[in-house]
Amino acid sequence: MPFSLPISLIAPLMLMQTATGGVPGASDAPLPQGIGRDETTRQNPRRAGSSRSTIEQDRLGLCLEKARRDPTTAMVNASSWLSEAHGTERALPQQCLGMAYVSLLRWEAAEQSFLAARSARKESDHTDRARLAGMAGNAALADNRAEDALHDFDLAMAEAESAQDTPLAGGLSADRARALVLLKREDDAEAALQKAITDAPQNPRGWLLLATLERRQDKLSEAADHIRTAGGLAPQDPEVALEAGLIAVLSGDDETARKNWQAVLDLAPADSTEAANAKAYLAQLQEEDQP
Repeated sequence: MPFSLPISLIAPLMLMQTATGGVPGASDAPLPQGIGRDETTRQNPRRAGSSRSTIEQDRLGLCLEKARRDPTTAMVNASSWLSEAHGTERALPQQCLGMAYVSLLRWEAAEQSFLAARSARKESDHTDRARLAGMAGNAALADNRAEDALHDFDLAMAEAESAQDTPLAGGLSADRARALVLLKREDDAEAALQKAITDAPQNPRGWLLLATLERRQDKLSEAADHIRTAGGLAPQDPEVALEAGLIAVLSGDDETARKNWQAVLDLAPADSTEAANAKAYLAQLQEEDQP
């Protein structure tokens, strides 16, 4: 009996998109890709030169932590902060408000808050504007609004290129590819992922997504090469191991698939989607081994 993929893996490039339990942003619950991670929330250190900037950054840090743990209170605090802020000062409370909406799974409101935070930034502040637009795009993706996400990622890419921040542009290009796949523009998605691995070769996400796309296109040799690179960059990532197993089993290498899926069980939380899928795949292999 040929190995068959469950619906959860047939869905295009959604392995890395949305957490399905807990409060997004809490320490034990992953966020949708690109929202609220250190590289997206960290502000430009050049802005920390004044005591007021430092105070505002500290306030943002506290607000973001509250958004993860108690989003309703964070919304109240951020709204109060926003009411007293003017001009570029409005960027930080808008960002916190966006993260509170993320924790409540209010994706469209989160997207609009991140875009408002971007608009409040100085026009010359390309790096932070790029990150905030990227966060908006990922919020739209979590809401399955691919056209809106693509628009946001295009804004983010333009800012990253203006900042001449090649690694940031590479990460955003990987996110952009996910929107393109949802829009059934696979050739454009492949081009975006090629840009991602060129601009950000140390970022395993681009390699993983490219391998996933190639696996779906039956380009198993290329997929195997690229998932191997992702594994070298992120050897403890259960999503990489899960995909490596899929590529192996479809290439006829059941033993390698079994080892990768067992690794998922060793690496991933027992109640995670990755662990559930790995268990299902291992069970299917065991059934096929029965006489």
